[in-house]
Amino acid sequence: MKKLLCIITAMVAMSAVSCTNGKSNPKDKTVSGVDYMESVKSKIVEIQPDEVTSERDGVKYAEPKKYTYYSKTAERDTNVNILLPPDYSEDKKYPVLYLLHGFYDNEDWMTRPAMSLEKMVGNLFADKQAEQMIIVMPYIFCSKELPSCTGMDLQNCLAYDNFINDLTTDLMPFVEKTFSVKKGRENTAITGFSMGGREALFIGFSRPDLFGYIGGVCPAPGLVPIPNSAMHPGQLEKTDLVFEKNSPYMLLISAAEHDTVVTNAPSSYHELLLDNKVTHLWHTISSTGHDASSVKPHLYNFLRFVFKA
Repeated sequence: MKKLLCIITAMVAMSAVSCTNGKSNPKDKTVSGVDYMESVKSKIVEIQPDEVTSERDGVKYAEPKKYTYYSKTAERDTNVNILLPPDYSEDKKYPVLYLLHGFYDNEDWMTRPAMSLEKMVGNLFADKQAEQMIIVMPYIFCSKELPSCTGMDLQNCLAYDNFINDLTTDLMPFVEKTFSVKKGRENTAITGFSMGGREALFIGFSRPDLFGYIGGVCPAPGLVPIPNSAMHPGQLEKTDLVFEKNSPYMLLISAAEHDTVVTNAPSSYHELLLDNKVTHLWHTISSTGHDASSVKPHLYNFLRFVFKA
């Protein structure tokens, strides 16, 4: 029998945070992450419905467009794909989701046909199941010495880790200058696949002041120290995986039961968060592996609930 979904909510005190739009209407108030994750956990599904990635008559679908910005962090021009809402208008401001690729890949991975991202987003917008948002798909290998990943070693891992500096110093200012963006952690989300999932978690725990919604699907090992491994010393200590303040409205980790690449790394993060009493959603997929088949259900769940707390 398929294991559907295991949702763990470890109660951690978090204060309700109000939106920064200056209005006093109760509908404009956010709820705590504990309450919000509790409210959505029954709506998280193991696998996305087939129809959400199918093209439908009468639905508008946007296409991602490639842009280039200068990364002072990497000292080079860097590509990024941007998917705007189909009816994007400069007269309206939009929340932003940063979506990160995995090891050896680039900014085009999330736009490949196997992902069906444009169809999923267009259908969710049309059905009013997701907030209209800007989706940013960057190139997250950030090195002054290497233009691209050359192998699974410490030097290359550190280049991926360096993306946090590019993101906060170079990419986010570019996005906010170029597009009509809602600012604030309540309007900013980050998630990713594999190495991108690990980096999304690293960034989310390191800069919770910037990101109110955090995710990772099949996140790679190395977020915390790996015993007897020379590949990575660990980005954070186990005791760092807590939120002393600015707890996220949603933290969603997805894992594939047939993942032979990162194997049990996602479940080890899940267990660590349980030990640290960090509220999160734990989503397992019984029929998928380390590929787009796992990313799509994660995104289906993540897209439907970001920017709604």
